Amino acid sequence: MNQAEATARALRVKDEHESDLLAKPNVLGLGVGFRHRGGERLDEITIVVMVRRKVPSAQLAPADRIPSEIDGVPVDVHEVGDLRAKG
Repeated sequence: MNQAEATARALRVKDEHESDLLAKPNVLGLGVGFRHRGGERLDEITIVVMVRRKVPSAQLAPADRIPSEIDGVPVDVHEVGDLRAKG
């Protein structure tokens, strides 16, 4: 699958699961982008889940955990802190 196809698929899956993901505590937003690991961008397209802060899975209820993939599309969790509008 080329990058354009992977992006289109990730967008479709993100849209299908958006309400469930946004309903989880600590989730601030969603997007589609490249996986980041150790501060480096990889060439893998993922659903990006932006959270206030990362919490170990063991500290979360099963229903509040973010899956590592959804419908075969990988998920990358990004800690973004508190978001505030400039003004």
